[in-house]
Amino acid sequence: MTLRLTVIGCSGSFAGPDSPASCYLLEAEHGGRDWRLVLDLGSGALGALQRHTDPLALDAVVLSHLHPDHCLDLTGLHVMRSHHPTGPFDRRLPVHGPDGTAERMARAHGVEHPTDLGDVFAFLPVADRREFTIGPFRLVPVRVTHPVEAYGYRVSVGDVTLAYTGDTDSCPALGPLMADADLVLTDSAFVEGRDTTTGIHLSGRRAAEAAVAAGGVRRLMLTHIPAWNDPAVCRAQAAEVWPGEVELAEPGLTYEL
Repeated sequence: MTLRLTVIGCSGSFAGPDSPASCYLLEAEHGGRDWRLVLDLGSGALGALQRHTDPLALDAVVLSHLHPDHCLDLTGLHVMRSHHPTGPFDRRLPVHGPDGTAERMARAHGVEHPTDLGDVFAFLPVADRREFTIGPFRLVPVRVTHPVEAYGYRVSVGDVTLAYTGDTDSCPALGPLMADADLVLTDSAFVEGRDTTTGIHLSGRRAAEAAVAAGGVRRLMLTHIPAWNDPAVCRAQAAEVWPGEVELAEPGLTYEL
């Protein structure tokens, strides 16, 4: 089976001049139709997503954590599903995320007080290593190291596996998250030697070290690079460790696995 990954947004921490914040569209055929989910729906992503698919046709949203650059455009998707002329819709859209996702999004959507989004979304909590399925997609959340509750995801379709780190620093969980993945899509927000705060993000070098240590990784792709970083520096630092080509996520491109 084929897993299609389209990078909707890959800018780290905030939308950049050339890319929205984090959002990745995954597509696979199953049961005679295409299934679609997004990993994260960060600031600015909903607009760009419409160039690649109808957001109303999504089968699920999967959130790594609740920082705005990974979840904020869920509020815009609520407006779209609530007020689109073709509505109302016959089902609530599943939104898988950390505990407290419903409350977090209610605070983001409301002005004078939180506004419940449960009329449109079915919020489903994820837990470390507790597998769930969405059509052909098998997803395993893996708790990673970040200042808030955060998960990476192993996403498998047939015998093809994508590992997405979300936001994380080096941690033991990266081994089982990345091991034998066809593609590792990894946080690379920090620059080695400049960014010394621990427990937040990977550098290109630390991402490559984790992938090498995990074993069996076929492709390494750096993402979540803030607009103030030079991606070439991040790639060069990863290339000091990674034995093959170090790829950079590019907004608007589709990759087939």
